[in-house]
Amino acid sequence: MKNKNKGAVLVFSAHSDDFVIGAGGTIAQYTRLGWKVHIVIFSYGEKSHPWLKRGVIKKLRAKEAFAAAKILHCTIQFLDLHEFSFWEDYKRKDVKELLLKLIVRQKPGKLFTHSQEDPHPDHHAVYRITEDIYQALPAIQRPEVYTYSIWNPVSFKTNFPVMYSRVTSTFKIKLRALRSFPSQRFHIIYPLILLWYKAIKDGLKLRTLFGEHFFRIR
Repeated sequence: MKNKNKGAVLVFSAHSDDFVIGAGGTIAQYTRLGWKVHIVIFSYGEKSHPWLKRGVIKKLRAKEAFAAAKILHCTIQFLDLHEFSFWEDYKRKDVKELLLKLIVRQKPGKLFTHSQEDPHPDHHAVYRITEDIYQALPAIQRPEVYTYSIWNPVSFKTNFPVMYSRVTSTFKIKLRALRSFPSQRFHIIYPLILLWYKAIKDGLKLRTLFGEHFFRIR
């Protein structure tokens, strides 16, 4: 039986599948233990299928994300920012106020976001937005901030403390959630290879089959 009301976790995800790739096993662990996990997805990722109308791909990717969230037992919301223009949209659409209100309302103890080392411009923009949000919060409302990686196979920010998460019991759940994104089966081949590599490597650190690691930057 799950323990209830353990706390809240917030996850920032640039695109609809990033939260599963980067932290799906850990999210499943938190929800299994009774934590409330909420995902903020910054973009529908409509440019992954430029031959389709924007409304069509938005609907498809939202359906996939909600299916994955159901498997992981978390909740999600979309900000509908335009890919490669996150920072500009963040400023133009008053997203900062929305995210600040969300944090004040949900009171997350931990916030997971993209790594500052990730080469994808949208991922790096989410990291930049996270830093801006964190600085705007009163000290008493600031959660612990952790980063996860998608496109960078190796991290050089070794001065940050590392949090390892045992996900052997939830790794199958993470893979099942990933299968909720059939539209991305070709786009995530490289991240999927990294996912397996990092899961096994982190598992060795923990003397278990699979693990996930995050850097605590705040």
